[in-house]
Amino acid sequence: MVSALFPIVNPIGGSPVFLLLTQEYSTESRKLLARRVAINSFILLIVAMVVGTHILSFFGISLPVVQVGGGLIVVSTGWSMLTRSDQVDRGQVHQSVTTQDILKNAFYPLTLPLTVGPGSISIAITLGANVLALMSAAIGAALIAVTIYICYGYSARLAAAVGPSGMNVILRLSSFLLVCIGVQILWNGVRALVKTLNT
Repeated sequence: MVSALFPIVNPIGGSPVFLLLTQEYSTESRKLLARRVAINSFILLIVAMVVGTHILSFFGISLPVVQVGGGLIVVSTGWSMLTRSDQVDRGQVHQSVTTQDILKNAFYPLTLPLTVGPGSISIAITLGANVLALMSAAIGAALIAVTIYICYGYSARLAAAVGPSGMNVILRLSSFLLVCIGVQILWNGVRALVKTLNT
């Protein structure tokens, strides 16, 4: 479970993106948001395992369609972060925010699709089809949630270690990689849909 989901969820790689989207927050606020994202991710993975196939079949949605939709959202988010102005970013730093402001983006886009995206949900649904593995899958989801909290909650330490210039490079590179990940998810969905046309 952990070995299947961890590389796709990739909280270590996602921490610079998380930091970019939360750089106007204090360390305490960022930890609060990281905890909420970790809880949301755990719940989303468990729901996908337990009832994911039923929800998709109820609405008549296939996994490739989920991949196409999720890929488009990831590409859009990555592109907006990649083209974001540095001056706007600096102008937002140290802005006072309320707890409600902090948590309003906890589910979208920070949990879905940035942390737990279409690829993670697809794997969780596949794992959930095996009822006997459901308990170990739940433990694995909890371990991943803890890792998400640690990587996101302490992402500011990464920024302090590499400095402002290094962090800017990491953030821009992460944004570009996010666009690439979105394109890959989108392509996987399109390719699966095209295969259904040939059958």
